[in-house]
Amino acid sequence: MAQVDLRVGDVPGNVSRVIDCAARARDELDADLIVFPELTLTGYPPEDLLLRPVLHEMVAEGLERLCAEVRGIDLLVGHPEQTSHGRYNTASLIRNGEIVTRCRKHHLPNYSVFDEKRYFVPGDGFCVTEVAGIRIGVTICEDIWLPGPARAAVDDGAQLLVNLNASPFRTGKSNEREAVVAERVGETHCPVVYVNLVGGQDELVFDGESFVLDRHAATAVRAPACEEGLYPVDFAPENGYVEVLPGEVSVRADEIAGIYRVLVLGVRDYIEKNGFGGAIIGLSGGIDSALTLAIAVDAIGAERVQAVMMPSRYTADISLEDARAEAETLGVAYQEISIEPPFNSFLEVLSDAFAGTRPDATEENIQARCRGIILMALSNKQGHILLTTGNKSEMSVGYATLYGDMAGGFAPIKDVPKLLVYRLSEYRNSITPVIPQRVIDRPPSAELAPDQKDEDSLPPYELLDPILEGYIEQDMGVRKLIALGFDADMVRRVATMVDRNEYKRRQAPPGVRISKRAFGRDRRYPITSGFLDAQLARDGK
Repeated sequence: MAQVDLRVGDVPGNVSRVIDCAARARDELDADLIVFPELTLTGYPPEDLLLRPVLHEMVAEGLERLCAEVRGIDLLVGHPEQTSHGRYNTASLIRNGEIVTRCRKHHLPNYSVFDEKRYFVPGDGFCVTEVAGIRIGVTICEDIWLPGPARAAVDDGAQLLVNLNASPFRTGKSNEREAVVAERVGETHCPVVYVNLVGGQDELVFDGESFVLDRHAATAVRAPACEEGLYPVDFAPENGYVEVLPGEVSVRADEIAGIYRVLVLGVRDYIEKNGFGGAIIGLSGGIDSALTLAIAVDAIGAERVQAVMMPSRYTADISLEDARAEAETLGVAYQEISIEPPFNSFLEVLSDAFAGTRPDATEENIQARCRGIILMALSNKQGHILLTTGNKSEMSVGYATLYGDMAGGFAPIKDVPKLLVYRLSEYRNSITPVIPQRVIDRPPSAELAPDQKDEDSLPPYELLDPILEGYIEQDMGVRKLIALGFDADMVRRVATMVDRNEYKRRQAPPGVRISKRAFGRDRRYPITSGFLDAQLARDGK
């Protein structure tokens, strides 16, 4: 099983990876067959690159190169296949210079983050081929989630099922994958090899955890999460069946540790694959920026991370002390740049225009935008990406400043609710204490006004986060949430904030997806909409 991290669109580079892995599997592991993830040659998801004819020219050249350069081991690689009948999501078995079998994906997912019906047509017929005397049924990703393809392959004589995947992470997905594959084993009494992609691609992170279930649905082999590698699987024919010989079964991390590893991988690959030399983070002394800094350091190393503290007249001394302490503990470059001079200059420039008005969120937003300008200037000058520090709770209700703290290139904790931020921070500290304890203990504040606390503007996170989970991730309406026992006025207020701030989220940087409904490609809501007004009117409010 080749659990590899590929780069979308880099067909020549991906082909070279395949050749190198095949040589290692043949020479070091004495393998008969090496199986790669779905759409190996293009990476996943290639999206509208699939509409470019030159991509398919490169794929054809890549397949020719594989046929020319790989001998002594069978390859099972994924790639798009452009034909006169349409474009297919295909897996090809290559043996000693020729493609001996092409297997086409039948079930094209078109939900959540998947949009395959935009690009592909479903395959017809089912694919069974032979490798080293064993008849293998080949399926691609979604095909294993439904019973038809596996059943058809076994009815056609398959003794072993192999499934090529690009299955992205979300919380709970690992257990769900193995449970679904166990259903296919129970229906067919046939072992299954499930090879998954690993690595970050924009918002998506593919966590790997490739595995093999034997014909009794027991896990015989499992690759670790978030790690590249070649993972050997041995089989033995016995009494007409194929038995899976026990191999290494990686222990699955607990939920919080697993999420943290995914965040680190997503940040690392976004920075590396886009060619940034390093990362810059605005460090506030609060928990969100503290966690983001720790993730960045774990992703690319302290020597490539810069933290910038930008105090104002409202910044507490403990915020400065805690920011310095974390930067020092993590060993990152650190500097302090006061926003007082630019803030005062803006207030002076706007004094006539603001005459007769009272200070409000306008002045708070100017502070945040001063910080955004400073951070983006450093990012431009140094060629380092600016990582934003906003969490999902804030993004949901618009508790963030457009062109201020939302400015940046990537948002590591964009899909992490506030309460989960605390759990992840405590987990990171359990490895090595890097976040000062009082950052975790003290009430969160944007520090844009005297004695400001988040709860001055928002419901307590212990109430806000469950309402947001129901409204956003579970698609509950206002009436249903109230029926569950949440305060009616609070639910209406939260729903209003979520819907009103869609325009902000549309302008936010991408960030790592960890939930089943992240902002971005997962949740596509209109900016201009009367849906909430209609809901409230329906409920008599």
